Amino acid sequence: MPPVVPPFLIGLVAASLVKRLGKPVVRGLVKTTVSIGIEAKKAVTEAGEGIHDLAAEATAEALAAQMAHGAEPASTAAGAPQGASRTKPAGKARSTGSAPAKAR
Repeated sequence: MPPVVPPFLIGLVAASLVKRLGKPVVRGLVKTTVSIGIEAKKAVTEAGEGIHDLAAEATAEALAAQMAHGAEPASTAAGAPQGASRTKPAGKARSTGSAPAKAR
């Protein structure tokens, strides 16, 4: 009759092997997952910035086209008061002119 190996001993040997081999695998899996998450977050942020830049450029072009045709901007034509604040175009659509001098 072959020697009987209790399942308890098989479990101890298997647990030791799993610990030695599994720990580096799990550590690598966690590192990879975290780095993928960071890269995905960067990509989403860059895509959002690109969309905001496109929207600002489109707004600036639309306002420039309205001004060129002599029409009032949509915010004043819709009944907004003259001093109402407007959003400034962000990114590349900003004007490069000098700032007006402050009144004293």
